[in-house]
Amino acid sequence: MRRITGKAKDETLIELQSATDSQTGDGLAVLTAFRINLHSDENGENDVNSLSERTALPGHIETDKLQPNKDTVFFRDGVRRIDFVLSYVDDKDGEKKQERRRAFEANLEKEGLELETEDKSDSKDQKTYFLKIHAPWNVLARYAEILKVKVPFKKSDVPPVQDVTLKWLSHPFRLPEHIMRPQPDYFTYPFQNNKTDFFLITNKDTFFPPSTRNRIVYYILSRRPYYKEGQTEKDKTGIKRLLSNGTYTAAFPLHDCRYWKTARNTKCESERNNLYKHWARFLCFYKEQPLNLIRKYYGEKIGIYFAWLGFYTEMLFFAAVMGVICFTYGVFSYDDNMSSHEICDVNIGGSIVMCPLCDKKCPFWKLNSTCLSSWQSHLFDNEGTVFFAIFMGIWVTLFLEFWKRRQARLEYEWDLVDFEEEQHELQTRPEFEIQCTNKRLNKITKEMEAYLPVTSKCPRFCLSAATVILWISLIVACIIGVIAYRLAVYAAFASIIKDPLRKIQLVGRFITPQLATSVTASCINFVIIMILNFFYERVAVWITDMEIPKTHVEYENRLTMKMFLFQFVNYYSSCFYVAFFKGKFVGFPGDYTYMFGKWSNLRNEECDPGGCLIELTTQLVIVMSGKQLWGNIQEALLPLIRNWWSSRKGRHHHENHFSRWEQDHVLLNFSQLGLFYEYLEMVVQFGFITLFVASFPLAPLLALFNNILEIRVDAWKFTTQFRRPIASKARNIGAWQEILNGVAILSVVTNAFIMAFTSDMIPRMVFLYAYGKDASMRGYVNNSLSIYNISQIRERNMPEERDDWFDNSTTCRYRDYRYPPGHQKEYTHTMQYWHILAAKMAFIIIMEHVVFVVKFFVAWMIPDIPSGVKARFKRERYLIQEDLHNYEVKRVKLELSASFITEPQSEVSLMTDKHEVLSECL
Repeated sequence: MRRITGKAKDETLIELQSATDSQTGDGLAVLTAFRINLHSDENGENDVNSLSERTALPGHIETDKLQPNKDTVFFRDGVRRIDFVLSYVDDKDGEKKQERRRAFEANLEKEGLELETEDKSDSKDQKTYFLKIHAPWNVLARYAEILKVKVPFKKSDVPPVQDVTLKWLSHPFRLPEHIMRPQPDYFTYPFQNNKTDFFLITNKDTFFPPSTRNRIVYYILSRRPYYKEGQTEKDKTGIKRLLSNGTYTAAFPLHDCRYWKTARNTKCESERNNLYKHWARFLCFYKEQPLNLIRKYYGEKIGIYFAWLGFYTEMLFFAAVMGVICFTYGVFSYDDNMSSHEICDVNIGGSIVMCPLCDKKCPFWKLNSTCLSSWQSHLFDNEGTVFFAIFMGIWVTLFLEFWKRRQARLEYEWDLVDFEEEQHELQTRPEFEIQCTNKRLNKITKEMEAYLPVTSKCPRFCLSAATVILWISLIVACIIGVIAYRLAVYAAFASIIKDPLRKIQLVGRFITPQLATSVTASCINFVIIMILNFFYERVAVWITDMEIPKTHVEYENRLTMKMFLFQFVNYYSSCFYVAFFKGKFVGFPGDYTYMFGKWSNLRNEECDPGGCLIELTTQLVIVMSGKQLWGNIQEALLPLIRNWWSSRKGRHHHENHFSRWEQDHVLLNFSQLGLFYEYLEMVVQFGFITLFVASFPLAPLLALFNNILEIRVDAWKFTTQFRRPIASKARNIGAWQEILNGVAILSVVTNAFIMAFTSDMIPRMVFLYAYGKDASMRGYVNNSLSIYNISQIRERNMPEERDDWFDNSTTCRYRDYRYPPGHQKEYTHTMQYWHILAAKMAFIIIMEHVVFVVKFFVAWMIPDIPSGVKARFKRERYLIQEDLHNYEVKRVKLELSASFITEPQSEVSLMTDKHEVLSECL
C-alpha cells in the first residue's frame, strides 16, 4: 500500500520537464511529473521516503514552491487515476470521527486501495480535507470478476444498424459519429482474472473505463467496516453510515474535466465537455441524444432513463399531431354547432328560465347566460374526440410495444442481457446485511446468508400498509374538503354573478359561477397536492427503509409502488370526481341530493347545460400545467440559484488554484433516488395524457413541449449542476414498465366512460337518429331540458332575491329527461333517458372491445425482440463458445509442450552431473 499525506511533511522529489502549454500557447507553462522515491520496509510494504531536511538538488524543486495544475483526475504522480474522493472536516467530535476514519481507511488499505490525502491548508475554505482513492489493477481485476463485469474479447464483425432511407433528410438531426459511437463495437464476456490473455487488454490503466472503476470502488466502500480488527460491531459498516453520522461530508467520483472546456491533460477523455456541447445545451433540442456516450460516462441506469424519455418524446409527436387535428376540427366546425346557436339565441336560450343551481343564494337564470361556455365546450366535445380517444388507446399500445423493441436492442448493445440473473442477487444492500443478523443456508449457493425472519417481516409490512392507507385516506379527506368548498363557494359566486350578460358587462361574459368555482377549486387542489407530496415523499422513504428490502432493485420497486399509488390518488382524484361524479347525483328540483345529507345545505353540483367536459378540461389543464411548470422551476431555477455563486467562483479561479475535487465538491449530490423522481414525474404526466385525454386533445402537445425542455434541463443538471453519479447498471425501466401497462389498460376504460357519461356526444347522437326531425340537431336543447313547476319548489330551495323578468314565469327548466308536471308519470324518467343510458353502455362495451382487440392484435404482431438483435445475440454466444474452446485447447497444448520440453532437459542435466562426479573420482 502506498500513501501520500499532505504536502509539507513528507519529502517528495519532483522532476520538472519544460514544455509548451498547448492551450495557453504562452511558452512559459510547464508540465510536471512527480518521481516518488519509495523503499521497502521490513514487512516488504512500500512507503514514502522521508528526509529530515529538505535538500535542493540540481534539476529538482521543492513541493511547496511548485504550483502544480490541480485541475486533474490523477494523483500527484500524474499516473494513478483518482477513482473516488472522500471529503471531511474537523469539528467538535473530531477525535471520535478521526478514530472511525483511521479504522475505515486502514481497512481500505488492506483491501488494496491506494490513498492520497489533500491537507485542508490546500483547500480554498481552509477546513476541508480530501481523501483521493485509486484502485490498482489487482483490485479492479478481483472485483470485476466478482461483479461479472463484461469486457471485450473480440471486435464485432456485425455491422451496426443504419437508417439508409431518407438519410439526407435526417442529417440535420444527427450528431458526429465519434459522439454517437465513442468506442468500437466488441463481443464481450464476463471478466475472469485467470484468463487475462483471452481479453483485449492493451493497457491495464485504461482497460476498465472510469464508470466501471468508480462502480467497483463504491462497491468496496459500501462494504468495508470502520471498526478495528477483533471487534464484532457489524453495524459499523459502509460509507453510507459514515456519511450519515458526519464522519465524511461527501463521497463522489470526479468529472473528467470542466464542462465548458476540454481537459488540459491529454490522458483525460473530456467526455463531460462533449456531453455539454452536443447534448446539454437547449439549442441542441432538435438533435438526437448521444446515448452511447451517456451510458459510457454515467452508466447504464441513467442511459436507459434518457433512452426511454427520448423515445417517449418521439412518440408524443404523433399523438400531438392527432390532437391538434382533432382540436382544429372543433374550431372549423364551430359555426355548425347547432346546440350553441340555440343556447345563444335570444328567442330560444333567452326565453328559457333555468331552475336555481343552489339553495337561497342562486337565482333563476336564463339559458343564454352560458353562451360562451357552450362554444368553448364544443372545441373539445365534438365528433372528432371519439376518434381521438380510440386513436390514443392504440397509440399507447404502439408506444409500449415499440419501446420493448428499443429496450431489447439497448440490452444487447450495452451488455445487459444476462444482467438480472447474474447481478440482482449479488447486489445485496449493505443496510440489509447490517440490520439482519439472522443467518440461514442458501439452498442454491450452499452458503450462509442474512435473512429477515417472518416474525420481524410481518409487523413491518403491517405498519407500512397502515401508513399508506392513512395517507391515502388523508388525500381523500382533502378532496372531499375541496368538493365541499366547491359547493359552498358556488353559492357565493352565484350571488355575485347573478346575470353576467346584464350586470357585469366587462368580464361577465367570461366569468360564470361554474367557471369561477372550477378555476379556484382547481388551484386550491393543486396547492394541496404539492403540500401532500412534500410530506409523503419523506414518509414513503421512511417506511420503505423500515421494511429492509434485500436488494437495490427490490428497494426501488417497493418505493415505486408506494409513491405511484399515492401520486395516482393525489393527482387524479379531483379529475375522477369531475369526470364521473359531478352532475351525476343531483336529483331534481323537487328532490335534490345533498352531499352530507339534507342537514348540510351542501347541494351536489350540477353540470353546465353545455356539459361537464369543459370543467374536466379546466381541471386537467390547471393541474397538469401547474405540475409541469413547478417541476421545471424546481429542476432548473432552484439548482441554478443554489449553485450560482459556487459555479461562478469555480469558473473564474484559475485551475491551478482550484482543484478538480474542489470544483466537484461544491456541486449538488445526485442521490440514489434521483432517477426515481424523474421517472415518477414522467409517468404521472403519462397518466394525464392517457387517462383523461378525451377531455383535452391538446394534452399530448403540452406534454411534448414539456419533454423537449425536460430532456435538456435534465442533461444540463447532470452535466453542470450535479457531481458525477456513481455508475450503476439496469437492463430496463424496472417497475415503471408494469405501471405503464396498467395505466394503458385503465386509460381505455376511463376514456370510454368519459365519452359516454361526461361528454354529451351520446345524447346528441340519440337525438339525431331517434328523436330529431329531418336528421337535424335543431331542437336538441329544448329536448334535453325537463320542465318543473315553480310553485312546487320547496321554500329552502327558492332564491332569496328574484329579478323583475321572473314575475311572469310559472315553470323552470333543468338538465334531465323527466316527464313534465301534469303527466301521469310526472318527474319520473322518460323512455328517452333509458334509450340514452342503453346507448351509453353499448358505446362503452363496443369501444372497449374494439380498442382492446386492436391492442392485443398489435401486441401480437410486433415481436418484443427484433430479429436482427436475436441473430446478433446468437452469433455472439456462438463466438464466445468457439473462442473459449479454442483458448482452452491452446492453453492445454502450451502446458503439455512446456512439460514435454522440461522433462528431457532434466534427464540431460542429471547425466551431466553423473559424468562430472565420475571424472572427479578418477
